[in-house]
Parts: sequence; C-alpha cells; structure tokens
Amino acid sequence: MTDILNALVIFANFVLVPGLAYGSQLALGALGVTMVYSVLRFSNFAHGELMSFGAMTAILTTWALQSQGIGLGPLPTALLALPVAIVVTIAVALIADRAVFKYYRKTRAESVIYLIVSLGVMFFLGGLIRFIIGPNDRVFTDGQRFIMKARSFKQMTGLNEGLAIKMSQGITVVTAFIMVAFVFWFLNKTRTGKSMRAYSDNEDLALLSGINPERVVMITWIITGALAAVAGTLYGLDKSYKPFTYLSILLPIFASAIVGGVGNPIGAIVGGFVIAFSELTVTFAYKKMLTYVLPETLAPEGLVQALSTEYKIALSFVILTIVLLIKPTGLFSGKTI
Repeated sequence: MTDILNALVIFANFVLVPGLAYGSQLALGALGVTMVYSVLRFSNFAHGELMSFGAMTAILTTWALQSQGIGLGPLPTALLALPVAIVVTIAVALIADRAVFKYYRKTRAESVIYLIVSLGVMFFLGGLIRFIIGPNDRVFTDGQRFIMKARSFKQMTGLNEGLAIKMSQGITVVTAFIMVAFVFWFLNKTRTGKSMRAYSDNEDLALLSGINPERVVMITWIITGALAAVAGTLYGLDKSYKPFTYLSILLPIFASAIVGGVGNPIGAIVGGFVIAFSELTVTFAYKKMLTYVLPETLAPEGLVQALSTEYKIALSFVILTIVLLIKPTGLFSGKTI
C-alpha cells in the first residue's frame, strides 16, 4: 500500500498539480480568445502578445512596488500589481480596436482579413514589449515560494516521496476559478452580459432589439483584456517571464478553444485542462512511478516516456488536428456565450 501511495504522490507532484495550474492558465487564455470569436467573429492571434503585455506591466509595477518596500508578505507582490496590469491591458485592447479593428468591422471585412490584421497587431505588440522590457528572462516572484514543501510532506506522511505545491500554482488555480466564475455570472445574470449573448447569437436581430453594438464590442474587449492580463501574469509567476514564450503558448491556447468548441466558454475551460493534462501525461517519465508498483524483476530500465518534453507544444497541434478530423465542432459543439 505504501508503494502505491508513493507512486500516486509522484504522479500528483509532476502531473496533477502542475496540470491544474497550467490548465487554469490555458483556460483563461482560451476564454479570452473565445470571447472575441463569439462576439466579434474572428480569431485574435494577438491574444498571446496581449497576455505578454499584461505580464510585462505587472512586472514593471511589481519592481516599482518592491523598490518602495511594498509587498504582501508571504504572497507575491505581483498580486498588488495585477489591477494596474488589468487596467493597462484593457486600455491597449481598446486602443487596438479603435485604431485597427473598428475600420474592418464597419466595412464588414471577411474573417481572413481580420486574421491577417490581428497578426499585424501581434507583431507590433511583440516588438513594443521587447523594446520596453527586453527579450531576456525576467523574474518577479517574491514572498513565500511553497505552500507545501516536499520535505515537510515526507515528515508529515512518512512516505519516501514528497509533494511540493508552489505558491504560484495555488494562486493560479484560485484566481482562475474567481475569474471564470465572475465571467459566467456577468454573462448570465447581468443585462449587459445578456446583450452580449444576444449579439453573439444573432447580430442583426440584436440590433433590431435596440442593443448598442459599440457598447457590446467595448465590454468584450474589456473582459478580454482583463483575462489576458490575469492569464499572462499568472503564467509568468508560475513559469518565469520571457516575451517569446507567449508567442509559443498561442498554439495550446487556440488548441484549447477549438478542442472545447470554438465560441463556447465552457468548452474553452474544459479544453484548457484537456490540453494541459495531455501534454503532461504524454511527456511524463513513468520510470520511478512504475518502480513502486511493479515487481522488482519487471522494473523498467528506460524512462518509459512516450514523448520528450521538447515535443510538448507539438502535442497540442496533434490533438488539434485529431479533433478537427473527428469532431470539427469540438467537445461542446453548437453553443455560444
């Protein structure tokens, strides 16, 4: 029985806990992509850089607070900086809409035009971010690093394996839950949220009902900007911040949205966890875990790893391709916000 518990602790330490944190980050990112697609009818490829811009703002604000000796004790100072990052990222999203996307919306441009334009916005934001903060890794974590240390877990349970839970992982899961709950409450319980849902279902009928399209668009970008800032900051806290990383995370985010069902917020959240756990379970080395549960004569000599961690991002593309071939509408098809 002890061997089984040790094996489960290894799985929790390297797959379950990281998967919950990474899945929460992908879910927030995919929810932002889904909001734009549902209401504005285009795939926003600039969303990854919008996340990066939010994280950059949180880092600069965190540094400013730290230089003044302001902090949250055991919690990261970035939590104090997060409201500033949200406001600035929302402003950037609204400026991008007014300066770029609004023109194509008025001319009722095709979706492919929007896609190309969003790529232009992506490259512009990426260059601006690197000009401001540089291309190198930036560490902005402080406070207590772990909620649970492996050594403390071993002493508490008497097991050979320890379970470590980082503070950033705990904050990520809690914050993501709060943000998702707020978005669903807003969409389902407020008058503005219901207007957005009506506009998403049938734009022409919504206009005949007296719904102000510009207000709906503005609220959509506000929610998208807030989600991007939170997701980007949480990802940076958990994984460390590097501008180029947010360009590569765009594929898992879009894979999450498509796997769940494009235009469906619930699907975006589920898709985020599907992608996260798929990446971790396939690239995890099961050797040590199997050593505990198998007889000594059957203990594996190799890593027992399906794919190297270098292929983790590529796995998102594989899952995306499989879903598009088998069920193009995703797991939660036929639904919108």
